[in-house]
Amino acid sequence: MIAKTFRELEDVLADELIGLGAENVEIGNRMVSFEGDLEMLYKANMGCRTALRILKPIYTFVAASTDEVYEKIKEIEWEEYLTPDRTFSVDSTVNSDDFRHSKFLTYRVKDAIADYFNEKYEKRPSVRMNKADLMLNLHISDRNCTLSIDSSGEPLYKRGYRVGQTEAPLNEVLAAGMILKSGWKGDSNFIDPMCGSGTLLIEAALIACNIAPGVYRHDYAFERWYDFDEELFDRLYNDDSNEREFLYKIYGSDISPQAIRIAEENVKSAGLAKYIDLQVMPFQKYEVAPENGILITNPPYGERISSDDLLGLYQMLGERLKHVFRGYDAWIISYRDECFDKIGLKPAVKIGLMNGALECQYRKYEIFDGKYKDFKTEGNDFRERKRERTAHRRLSRDSRFDNGFRRNGHSERPSSRFDRRENRDTRFEKPVPSSNRFRDRNERNVSFKKHRSEKDSERPSFKRQDSINRTSSRSMTEEEWRSLTSEERMSRARFTISDGTEKFISFKRPSIPDPDKKISKRERFIKPKNNSEETKNE
Repeated sequence: MIAKTFRELEDVLADELIGLGAENVEIGNRMVSFEGDLEMLYKANMGCRTALRILKPIYTFVAASTDEVYEKIKEIEWEEYLTPDRTFSVDSTVNSDDFRHSKFLTYRVKDAIADYFNEKYEKRPSVRMNKADLMLNLHISDRNCTLSIDSSGEPLYKRGYRVGQTEAPLNEVLAAGMILKSGWKGDSNFIDPMCGSGTLLIEAALIACNIAPGVYRHDYAFERWYDFDEELFDRLYNDDSNEREFLYKIYGSDISPQAIRIAEENVKSAGLAKYIDLQVMPFQKYEVAPENGILITNPPYGERISSDDLLGLYQMLGERLKHVFRGYDAWIISYRDECFDKIGLKPAVKIGLMNGALECQYRKYEIFDGKYKDFKTEGNDFRERKRERTAHRRLSRDSRFDNGFRRNGHSERPSSRFDRRENRDTRFEKPVPSSNRFRDRNERNVSFKKHRSEKDSERPSFKRQDSINRTSSRSMTEEEWRSLTSEERMSRARFTISDGTEKFISFKRPSIPDPDKKISKRERFIKPKNNSEETKNE
């Protein structure tokens, strides 16, 4: 099976799938493949916070044209998935030079399925764009084609709890990914001072209480499949044994009263009002922050939501962080580098994330008291923490290998990126003294020169003047030129000299003139005219 997600959230999704019991988990580009039974399929749809949809591949093939795709699709025994009385839909994702029009490819797949049923039953299933009985997805990379059944239906970021939204709401999958990337799982207070419609707040409460994000949805595509196990799905849906109590508080605020009203409606719809505290307050009014907390926010970028003084907003954000939120980890996602510069703090972590069509950066700021030098002496150096995080990732990666996790299909060895890093670290742990390095390099150069001199002594003598003088030219008449074959003409060229006559010369010059005689560049290619005295004597 395949779980689709956003870029840079693949590792978080892989951890989620392993926690749900998936096997042979493998990270790809904006997707994670895994194996499991029907129960795992239901769990992935209900429990994955960072998955956009769950696909079940049913057929893979190679094709170079739409006609080949048509023939391959007709080879499938469609009675296993469809009847003429049911409906279906097709969605195509293409990344290939051979297929330029994804819509035309979608039509060809629909035609193949319709013709299959018309030829066998003289009746065909209907095409339905929304909530079809069978939703198909065709993915093409170069010439590799994968036909899958979509088990989710509507994208999984449509949780079902949102009843209202502001002008530019944050995607629920992105919001959950941002929280999980920060490492927060309900072990402290959570603050979003620019909460908008409350997406980050609600996703934080679901993570803190370990509530499955899919419990609010009313419909999944797999509920319309032939093999849908309603009893199994009801048991999983009503199982709340993994939920936990949240002992801290989630605080949200915004300068807009309308945004807070919408956020209150969404929080009430999700049934999480006892965990979330909302109020209308601009960020510059913050004077005291709760102890032991984390701040994650999505301020305006100046794209869909504008501000009268965008750079001043980020400057004020940095000033409040330094004076009010000491001891916090602050995570901020934004689009413009100049906005980050105005914060005036050094980021400890930078992560590239896509927010819609915008390539944003998600940055972590560690807020501390006093000077950075004092902060560093206490063992809180950014670089040291980065090395610790790298080591932790290596250990977690190795443990994933032991638990059935694979990256890029290699389960028994780390990727080449880690190999290079380990080799680099080993080299710098035992540096070679500079004197030895230079001595070895000189010895190498001496040996190399000796080797070259021995090789050159075995060769015949060759001088640059010889190569210059190895050329001669021979004039040809036009009759001689016309008598040559096409192959012979390929090695000839035509030149027009000053008196207007044309000369045909050959670049094949078997004769070697006297090497002591210097020949000009013009004499090498064009035979010189006779002297005037010789012409008169003739």
